[in-house]
Amino acid sequence: MTTIYLVRHGQASFGKSNYDELSPNGEAQATLLGQYFKDILKEQPYIVAGTMQRHLQTAQGALNECFPEAVIYTDAGWNEFNHQQVFAHYEPRFKQPELLKEDVAKEENPRAYLAKIFEGAISRWTDGEFHHEYEESWPHFKQRVETTLQDLCDELAQTKPRYAVVFTSGGVISVVAGKILELNPNRTFALNWAIANTSLTTLRLVGNEPQLLSLNEHHFIKAANPDLLTWI
Repeated sequence: MTTIYLVRHGQASFGKSNYDELSPNGEAQATLLGQYFKDILKEQPYIVAGTMQRHLQTAQGALNECFPEAVIYTDAGWNEFNHQQVFAHYEPRFKQPELLKEDVAKEENPRAYLAKIFEGAISRWTDGEFHHEYEESWPHFKQRVETTLQDLCDELAQTKPRYAVVFTSGGVISVVAGKILELNPNRTFALNWAIANTSLTTLRLVGNEPQLLSLNEHHFIKAANPDLLTWI
């Protein structure tokens, strides 16, 4: 029976022109994840990653610690939605990522403020009235992720590795969990906001159907270095 670990990428570069790059914290998180994998994985897993820079940097940083010879297969189906466009359609000022970062920094409770912005932006994106305004609408994103998940499950059902590890993003992981738990869009993206960088969400494959075993495991970060725990 195959266990699938879905990994959210390490902390990226929030507020910079190139968000899609790990921060120094993100690099340290990836190293810590790899050390944890070395403890819990008893054989080399099947590895797949989205094609975004932060996915591949997280995968490489982690695997250097545990399975440096592992092949990383890539699949753009595991890529995140365009969150910067989703923010910009909600508030045109946020077409410049640094302005969002400046606004967040001014707040007494930055995380609560950003959560409010995120909720509003996601609500607009998932509202059927505005689907035509986005490069990838919510229904298309959801269908893409669900199809990519099923394709992986079908492949693993044939090859039967003991472990598979997928390096992806919080929105993707939320959609996977939302599908299995039959959540509506609001509840799906409530999960997204809670998923920590380099956390693990674990699935068990029964036949070619995924079952959710755990969500957002990040105790290994807390135990080793609580200062590395981030959500943005």
